[in-house]
Amino acid sequence: MDAARQTAKGRVVLADDDVLLREGLASLCERLGYEVAGQAGDAVRLLELVDDERPDLAIVDIRMPPDHSTEGLTAARTIRERHPGTGILVLSAFVEVEEALELLAGGHKVGYLLKSRITVVDEFVEALDRIRKGGSIVDPSLVHELFSAQRRDDPLSFLSTREREVLALMAEDRSNAGIGRRLWVTEGTVEKHVRSILGKLRLPEASDDHRRVLAVLTFLESR
Repeated sequence: MDAARQTAKGRVVLADDDVLLREGLASLCERLGYEVAGQAGDAVRLLELVDDERPDLAIVDIRMPPDHSTEGLTAARTIRERHPGTGILVLSAFVEVEEALELLAGGHKVGYLLKSRITVVDEFVEALDRIRKGGSIVDPSLVHELFSAQRRDDPLSFLSTREREVLALMAEDRSNAGIGRRLWVTEGTVEKHVRSILGKLRLPEASDDHRRVLAVLTFLESR
């Protein structure tokens, strides 16, 4: 194993039929310390690359040839089935609610970002690092889009106004410390709100991190 691979944060494959965007992503990933193991312009080639290279991360456009519908999402599901240890970041030019929720139901090492978010390098770095370490990332635009569609049977109806604010910030993938800074309360206060949220939503027993993801999914699906 050469020195470059030893020092890399991880190995990534990229899939997008826009060559300029794909090359730009590859260059950015390399500058961030990732090794680009391959690039693909369609879902078939993406799956071949993942099978051959076994990357740490796959960055996938949700719409790819031949139909430019949800080929990338289908490929992401296949990657998750074949290689559950591979993190997946799906990129989309638009907020596509149903597709995003389906993807995020995986619960770990998965993310959904709008392509416009790539230009905010710090946020893109945080997304890659969080997924690589086993976490999840949800584009804030998805959260805001879902706010506009209140459903009748709202599982969040038992939450206080403050708890809803905390859960909304959890959906933006903020840490307890980050939520505290946003709401001008202590991290300990946020922790109490989070415990209350998890209890009121009656989530199944699991690790705290996974229960946070389940809480966020409940929030997203209720809007």
